Amino acid sequence: MEDQKVFRSRISVLLLGFTLAIFIPCTIPMIKHMIIPGLFIMGGSFLFIVILFTGMRYIISGDKLFVKIGNIPCGSVKITNIISVERSYNPLSSPAASLKRLSISLDGKAKFPYMLISPVREKEFIEELKMLNPNIFVRVPDKKGIWRVQDWDI
Repeated sequence: MEDQKVFRSRISVLLLGFTLAIFIPCTIPMIKHMIIPGLFIMGGSFLFIVILFTGMRYIISGDKLFVKIGNIPCGSVKITNIISVERSYNPLSSPAASLKRLSISLDGKAKFPYMLISPVREKEFIEELKMLNPNIFVRVPDKKGIWRVQDWDI
C-alpha cells in the first residue's frame, strides 16, 4: 500500500453557527405539528450536518490529491496539474467546513479550473504538495488578519 498523508478539514465556528441558525428555525414547526416524524427528520438532518462537518478529509496518495467525505470519494486531482495555492474566503459550496480556505488552481487538463479546500494543518499540507510538485506557486500569508479572532477560524 502506498504511503498516504491524511488531512482533515478545518471546522469554522461561523459556518457551523450559520448552518444551525438556518436549520433550527426550519425544524421547529415540524416538531410542533408532527412530534415523532419531526424528531426523526430533525435528528437525521442534524446527524447529516455533523457527518458533513466532521468527515471531510484530504488524502495525498502517490501523485494524487483525493477529497473524501466519510467514505464517499468527492474527487481527485493529479498534483502535477496544480498551478497555484492561494488563500481564499470564497463562500461557494465546496468540500470545506470552514470559510478560511485554500484555492487550488489547476491547469487546463483538469476537469475544473480550481478547487476550494480547508485543511487543518495548512503548512504541512502545502509542503507535501510542494515536495511532489515544486513548480506550485504558493501565496498563503502566515499573518493573522481580519478573518481570525485569536486562534479561531471564522
